[in-house]
Amino acid sequence: MGSGQVTSSVPSEFQGKHITVAGLGVSGVPAAKVLHARGAIVTVVNDGDDARAREQAAELEALGITVRLGDGSTLPEGTELIVTAPGWQPDKPLFRAAEQAGVPVWGDVELAWRLRGPDAAPWLAVTGTNGKTTTVQMLASILKAAGLRTAAVGNIGVSLLDAVLGKEQYDVLAVELSSYQLHWAPSLRAHSAAVLNLAPDHLDWHGSMEAYARDKGRIYEGNKVACVYNVADKATEDLVREADVEEGCRAVGFTLGTPGPSELGVVEGILVDRAFVADRQKNAQELAEVSDVNPPAPHNIANALAAAALARAFGVPARAVRDGLRAFRPDAHRIAHVADIDGVAYVDDSKATNTHAAEASLAAYEPIVWIAGGLAKGATFDELVAKSAKRLRGAVLIGADRALIREALARHAPEVPVVDLDRTDTGAMLQAVTEAKRLAQPGDTVLLAPACASMDMFTNYNQRGDAFAAAVRELDA
Repeated sequence: MGSGQVTSSVPSEFQGKHITVAGLGVSGVPAAKVLHARGAIVTVVNDGDDARAREQAAELEALGITVRLGDGSTLPEGTELIVTAPGWQPDKPLFRAAEQAGVPVWGDVELAWRLRGPDAAPWLAVTGTNGKTTTVQMLASILKAAGLRTAAVGNIGVSLLDAVLGKEQYDVLAVELSSYQLHWAPSLRAHSAAVLNLAPDHLDWHGSMEAYARDKGRIYEGNKVACVYNVADKATEDLVREADVEEGCRAVGFTLGTPGPSELGVVEGILVDRAFVADRQKNAQELAEVSDVNPPAPHNIANALAAAALARAFGVPARAVRDGLRAFRPDAHRIAHVADIDGVAYVDDSKATNTHAAEASLAAYEPIVWIAGGLAKGATFDELVAKSAKRLRGAVLIGADRALIREALARHAPEVPVVDLDRTDTGAMLQAVTEAKRLAQPGDTVLLAPACASMDMFTNYNQRGDAFAAAVRELDA
């Protein structure tokens, strides 16, 4: 059931309240409908005034909801609460006006959290710069393998409002949360939560790395059972230390090495748990084999350990971890093997849209012919290239900001041959793959891990990955 059909006979805290919804789109429209159905006097404000916005506005106006297109900056008179789309930046004039007027601002996640019923399913929550979607999907797969009614929801495409207000009854929810969503969710309290990693991203939105980390760290506030952190990323552990959690909540680390007490890790190709066992000092529980993780790249094994930690925090048996990981299939364009041609593997990781994700991808293979480039979004590439230089057989650069990668290669990997493609037409990817094939030798991997956003040449990273796979197939033909 979509959230638009929700009605309630129960007296609502929103009855007669003047609420402004900031932004239309995938979160704004359901939020406006839900609040209207609960008796609120709703005004929607939206920056844009295009055909899509007008279509959505007409749908809401037919219900009796006021919509103001082309003006997302002015605070409507009498507003008592703002519910915002997660992408709206905190420094917008609308929010400054709200602050001055003492009007609270919630995101769609905060609204969903407050609308849960008294017997609502607890949330197992995941955030991090990279790996969120994969980890949440792995977690849902493990929970299902344990016979639990669950769904992967949140920033993953399934609206949290639909999940908490729909007819489907859940035992537990696997929830992906972005830093944007966490910024606007002050009262969220998860059963257990994980921060997978922290690297510079969305700094234009948050204003600083400190503010970005602080918003990510909100996911730990009020956790009941476990705060799961990455042993290899000290910043995630620091966020656990700073969190105000419920009495008895534990810090649980995950590591690609041998785990200490209260950690999950890897021993001789086995994923093991030394956190949710009796006598953690002496005992460990085997959960799964590394080969049960698909694909078994290092960063994906880390994702699997984080998912396992959250599932174990919820009391899931070891067998369900193994069965859930075996059943899991990753989404497209995440280190997806496309083909082997003349002894060379072709791998699509178009989802590696920032340097942190690309670094994890490059660490999974060697030797590599690297296809990279696109929109850098303010990123620098020296650290990435310096760490990955010894793995590179060659590099083929595409996109608007390829010069930044070329210059980093010249500084840190001057011996690596580089092909710089100065074209953005539809044939560019085929030429890139053709050049990569020329540089590759049997046993190599041609890896699309752009370390950049795609919008300079493609609609999104999916289209970029599809273009790569099509080019590889054309080459094979």
